[in-house]
Amino acid sequence: MALKEVIGIGALNYDVLYVVEQIAGPGEEVGIIDINKAPGGSAANTIVALARLGIDTGFVGVLGNDNEGDIVLDAFMREGVDVMIKRVDGSTGAAIGFIDSKGERTLYIYPGVNDKLRINDIDMEFVANSKFVHMSSFVNRAQLEMLCELATQLKESKSKLSFSPGMLCSRYELADLYTIIERSEVVFLSENELESLISGDNYEHRASKLLDIGASIVCVTLGERGCYVVNTAGESHLVEAYPTADVVDTTGAGDAFAAGFLYGLLYSKSIYECARAGNLLASYCIRKYGSRDGLPYSLTL
Repeated sequence: MALKEVIGIGALNYDVLYVVEQIAGPGEEVGIIDINKAPGGSAANTIVALARLGIDTGFVGVLGNDNEGDIVLDAFMREGVDVMIKRVDGSTGAAIGFIDSKGERTLYIYPGVNDKLRINDIDMEFVANSKFVHMSSFVNRAQLEMLCELATQLKESKSKLSFSPGMLCSRYELADLYTIIERSEVVFLSENELESLISGDNYEHRASKLLDIGASIVCVTLGERGCYVVNTAGESHLVEAYPTADVVDTTGAGDAFAAGFLYGLLYSKSIYECARAGNLLASYCIRKYGSRDGLPYSLTL
């Protein structure tokens, strides 16, 4: 089987994003300005971003036998992503988002059939025959245990693991993620996600705790302040964000950052250069609504 550069595994969703005047509070009624519909899912967004940059990619996940599942699958095909997708009866996962005039958003997630993916459904030859396996969160403990089992099995392979825990940070304790983190070449978290996992004075201290567990590189995205990256060699950088005046939607910015960073690693760039690539790709993403419309087809490192 041909070597893939990056294979993703994670929840697959069909996103419906409502552009609103403001995020409604309890009892408030707010007008909707526009509606955007598109495929989503954290690891899937990262994989699509890499595919557009010419990286040979694959994806493992589960979709319902419904129209939304067809749309998500067709999107992968158009982007040239090699997929091993399980189709089952039921509804494809969904994410409903509300985006205000500042580009900030609130998301509601419906897991649908995402919780039906099992370790026995995963072709280990396909997954392990890659340079990187990029994991993102599912929605329940069974899926977390599956990711932990996959991380354990990958110990015997040459594949490096990257991990964007996302919603798992608020649902579980740090100890629940040890098996994945200790195997990870790189862990991607937002500042808020890191804070929900680890107590401490600052994000530098919290990131060092993940290095202690076994991660080789930790990336903490800081929104408009850029990102902080650190590795086990003692190298660390606070990297400024690219100035982006026309921000319309921050959905998928972290996924785009992960793609840019992995793109740099594939070309053996330093963690500083990788962080700059991540920030640049995120800046493209937030100029358009949704997680993918703003993603470019080339990136200069």
